[in-house]
Amino acid sequence: MGISKTLLQKYAELIVRTGANVQKDQVVQLTISVEQNAFAAMIMEECYKAGAKKVNVDWTFDMQSRLNYLYADQETLSAVLPWEEEKLKQMVKDLPCRIFIASEDPDAMNGIDPQKLSSVMQRRGTVIKPYRNAIDGKHQWVIAAYPSEKWARKCFPDAEDAVDRLWDAILKTVRVQEDNDPVEDWKVHTDFIQGKAAWLNRQGFTSLRYHSANGTDFTVELIPGARWEGAGAVNNNNGAFYIPNMPTEEIFTSPAAGRCEGTLVAVKPLSWNSQLIENFSITFENGRAVSCRAEKGQELLEQMIHMDDGAAMLGEVALVPKESPVNQCGFLFYETLFDENACCHCALGMGFKEVLPGGDDLTMDEAREKGINDSIIHVDFMIGADDLSIEGIRPDGTVEAVFRNGTWA
Repeated sequence: MGISKTLLQKYAELIVRTGANVQKDQVVQLTISVEQNAFAAMIMEECYKAGAKKVNVDWTFDMQSRLNYLYADQETLSAVLPWEEEKLKQMVKDLPCRIFIASEDPDAMNGIDPQKLSSVMQRRGTVIKPYRNAIDGKHQWVIAAYPSEKWARKCFPDAEDAVDRLWDAILKTVRVQEDNDPVEDWKVHTDFIQGKAAWLNRQGFTSLRYHSANGTDFTVELIPGARWEGAGAVNNNNGAFYIPNMPTEEIFTSPAAGRCEGTLVAVKPLSWNSQLIENFSITFENGRAVSCRAEKGQELLEQMIHMDDGAAMLGEVALVPKESPVNQCGFLFYETLFDENACCHCALGMGFKEVLPGGDDLTMDEAREKGINDSIIHVDFMIGADDLSIEGIRPDGTVEAVFRNGTWA
């Protein structure tokens, strides 16, 4: 049957006006699959209606990426060419509003050597990261989704209407329906999330303690004065409020790098580099991942943890109640944008300096000194079991229940 043009237009407008919040005379950088070219045109037109100065498109193509990794050598793939670096320099100059539309095939890289994937990402990431650091807090960005045939088939392998079913789930989680005002619904939703974040900030917890019957037994220290945030962010360059992830259900902060102990057990598979890591756990000692176990993707998980010095430490802890609309959909999306918003999660790698007071004005070296982890990766993995309990511990040792049985206590 497919999505109606009216609903698709409503969705495109929500992404541009509420998610990215494109401002007059801004340059917009849209990243989208060549397969979704009609939706790309719709997004572009909405950006221009919002006052964009210029909309540039970076096209992606799963098969191109796969063929490159199959046939090109590692040295060639790892090189960041001069024209690519000039493009990054231009991005730092323009500070574009960036819109990413996810629609990748979760199995696009099946059979590709994990070592090759990791090595290329590691070398390219080292060059690209300083440019990304340079625009942090100074531009708006949003990630949303458009279902491809292969992605839908992965989620619903036996359904003839797989794409329609994935569309229904996506639109439900981003609050776009035929008979509602999604802009108003998003305002109510962001107000609720920010209210929960404000409550957490008032508690002044110094650490969190996690426990679940599946083997999760974990404690993590928090950075004094670091804020809990959620729903949206502000571009400090122009004051525009934007929503980086659509959908979003999380309230997050960056914990103290290298200050955690115990084991975290994942409750959902992790799709990384278009390959799956399943039924895994990670054990931390003295703040670093010292061992990991996975029924599928063991080698990939080990390589991820060793991408650089910060990859073995946590950059994020995030709270998501099990009543999340994403979780209520009842299936795995195989896309971190959705799966991380199904339940509580943590992330290995890069932390968020913006959670610190005045964090956007700090250099990365200054942020590291205050406890923010630094890495070329940021990989979320889901730990929100139905029985998960999380306790907050205050400086005087008093304990407050934050989560009980996978939801707010």
